[in-house]
Amino acid sequence: MARKLRIYFEGAIYHVTIRGVERRRIFDDADDRQRFLKRLGEAGEENGVRLYLFCLMTNHAHLLVETPRANLSAYMHQLQTAYTVYYNRRHRRTGHLMQGRFGAQVVEGDEYLLKLSRYIHLNPVNIRSLIDQPLNRRRAELRAYPWSSYQGYAGLAEAEKFIEGGPILAMMKGSAKKRQRAYRQYVEAGLAERDDELLEVLEASSWGIGGSEFQERIRDLHTKLANKVKRSEDVSFRHASRKVSPGKVLEKVADKFRLKAADLCNRRYDCVARAVTAEMLGRYAGMNQRDIGRMLGMGTGSAVCQQLQRLRA
Repeated sequence: MARKLRIYFEGAIYHVTIRGVERRRIFDDADDRQRFLKRLGEAGEENGVRLYLFCLMTNHAHLLVETPRANLSAYMHQLQTAYTVYYNRRHRRTGHLMQGRFGAQVVEGDEYLLKLSRYIHLNPVNIRSLIDQPLNRRRAELRAYPWSSYQGYAGLAEAEKFIEGGPILAMMKGSAKKRQRAYRQYVEAGLAERDDELLEVLEASSWGIGGSEFQERIRDLHTKLANKVKRSEDVSFRHASRKVSPGKVLEKVADKFRLKAADLCNRRYDCVARAVTAEMLGRYAGMNQRDIGRMLGMGTGSAVCQQLQRLRA
């Protein structure tokens, strides 16, 4: 089954979710979460992405982001690749950490943006072990939870430097402190009463999070994009490009670096030419990272991924 096409446009706001493969944990301890947040800030700065808020659970995470450059995929690729390399190395594992593609739904501004922020921030106390607990305990747990942006929004702690809280807090009235207090009251009111309307939208809509007119616009964008992709695929089938052979790639890279092609397949410390070869094999020979690792003697696909990350950096 074909993947659903993503909608990208400048200034789009997305509810992004990432989950562990087979629902396994992606954060083992505070060090993992701190590293993820560090990568979150770095990826946002490098890609010009505005991170409104976040919530890290054990086996999944929620992000609310705006993409002024319409580059959500590049941002998420950088974030997930960097964190997976770190996590696999630290916990001595290999292979995929995240489950398939990240989830991304376009969000309508203002009302739905505010409601969604409350839904995301309430995640830590909407788990099975806390959902039936007394209200006071759930409120205390929410305020004490350190792995979301809620404390900064609610004025309970200093906000993370990479968080853009202004657009959401601007929907509250008063001074900065009054807005934080009003937002805290708004979110914590959700402890006692579910937002059934938002939950219905989240569960029923595959187009976006917003009102009916907004969802209709997103549906139209999907249709136009699907038609455009279909036309492009028809042309590509008629004018199929030929892949370059792996041997030819090695020959060209070796020539540029004044090496022998065989040298590119031997382990060498900090060899830029081997990393360039890995990049070119994927781009022009159509090889996956696992096969590139075998050919160049780099080991696993994760090792190749790490080399490419260093090269791009």
